[in-house]
Amino acid sequence: MRVHRQSAIEIWKAGVDAVESRRLVSNAIQIDGDQLVCGSAAWRLKENSRICVVGAGKAGAGMAAGIELILPEVWLDRTEGWVNVPADCVTSLRQIHLHAARPAGVNEPTEAGAEGTRRILDLIENLGPDDLCLVVISGGGSALLPAPPAGVSLEEKQQLTRTLMHSGATIQELNCVRRALSEVKGGGLLRACGAGQLISLIISDVIGDPLDTIASGPTVKTQTDPQSAIAVLEERCPDDTPDSIWKALRLQIEEQVDHSSPITTSYSNHIIGNNSTSVSAATQKASELGYRVISSQADLDGDADEIGKSLAKRCLDERNLLSPSERVCVIEGGEPTVSLAKTDLPRKGGRNQQVVLAAAQVLKQADSYGITILSGGTDGEDGPTDAAGAVIDAELLAIAEQESLAIDEFLSINNSYPFFEAVGGLLKTGPTHTNVMDLRVALVCSQDEAE
Repeated sequence: MRVHRQSAIEIWKAGVDAVESRRLVSNAIQIDGDQLVCGSAAWRLKENSRICVVGAGKAGAGMAAGIELILPEVWLDRTEGWVNVPADCVTSLRQIHLHAARPAGVNEPTEAGAEGTRRILDLIENLGPDDLCLVVISGGGSALLPAPPAGVSLEEKQQLTRTLMHSGATIQELNCVRRALSEVKGGGLLRACGAGQLISLIISDVIGDPLDTIASGPTVKTQTDPQSAIAVLEERCPDDTPDSIWKALRLQIEEQVDHSSPITTSYSNHIIGNNSTSVSAATQKASELGYRVISSQADLDGDADEIGKSLAKRCLDERNLLSPSERVCVIEGGEPTVSLAKTDLPRKGGRNQQVVLAAAQVLKQADSYGITILSGGTDGEDGPTDAAGAVIDAELLAIAEQESLAIDEFLSINNSYPFFEAVGGLLKTGPTHTNVMDLRVALVCSQDEAE
């Protein structure tokens, strides 16, 4: 079983490697003489031109490093920048400052993030018509670019975000509220930019790659929607929303805040990597390792418990159909949601660990030989933990039984981390400098293969 567990990890890592941020940036940008080309967008370096690199996200450090590697020396001398990233992603670059905008594993806005956002706005507001603004955006960008409106404190916005996440709000609902309560999101960064041209490089962590949703669309021309934000809050947390936030949203409606004024900066947004990229690479790796891939799907959503149980049941069904020495693979990508159970007990975990623990619950009730299920966040983070996700197989289930670990008790209060820590099933990678949601790998082999 350990061989198949290692194979599952290799397949998952192949999916992550395919969306490594420096690789994606180098594939997206070309330097042709005095021109920088990205897709259909082109910018020409002039005598007094400057290049400014700004942005935010879990992949921000790698994306910024990739840009510095691509730019010719004479271009790099004219480059400056500021990118907000998690603290464990900070490294030293030559021209671009990487700012620790939040602690590792805590996907919430902070005062440090707000200060970094102000520095970004200062930089881009002072650019001119001959200048280029390169914006790097990736998952986690919403929390890393906080800029609350007048009258709303960051602490209030931070608590509201936490409440929404705990209520099971979708990424679309979260971003709807974030856009309405931000000076940057929903096109705010674009409106503030004084450069002649803005090119945004985006690694998508949202199903379907909607530009206005990824990091709440800081470079997408759009209008905030305070009425929809109010509807989300009324449904998810009507009693836990501060009066100042209700007031700020209703003031926007009363004043008919208009963000549709002409934008003088030429701009373009480019998706350079997404969940499909990762799933495709994992599929190829599985085939190379000798597994027949029977299903490969990206951009799946749903409840974490249901996804885990469904995947385990499918694996059990597929195992009954295998011929001797046959082994197959199911690969899925996307982002499930977890509704936190009410409890006063301590707990720790993430959505990927929840998926695998739910799968373990099903496998425990059957003979689990020959089945390995892994789920991990491509960013190396799974909830407020130091793990990317978890893996389960017959050997790890046997350890759980020996240790008298009751899966139901851990699962019922979303306390997955201690379970997998006890059996040795945690997947730990550290920050991967990318983020395209989650990747799941399920391997099924016949009994002779399992042995």
